[in-house]
Amino acid sequence: MNDPVDALINDLLEWIGPRPRPYAEVLEAWRTSCPRLPVWEEANARGYIDYRHDDGCAAMVSLSEAGRAHLAQQRRPAAAQP
Repeated sequence: MNDPVDALINDLLEWIGPRPRPYAEVLEAWRTSCPRLPVWEEANARGYIDYRHDDGCAAMVSLSEAGRAHLAQQRRPAAAQP
């Protein structure tokens, strides 16, 4: 993990956690105007985030399968990583 954005993406994925969160809450907490730290945008581009908006319900954000897998890999001890 060399890029500072990588560490922040891991923080975002941990923050979202195992249950969906309202989209508005996630954007309020994680949007940034700094072009050097595009955490939300990069997590989406890497496919780590799922977005769902059903009629009559608030839009929700959760971890995708790729996001859960990435987070699980990051949680493993460094000696166990490939």
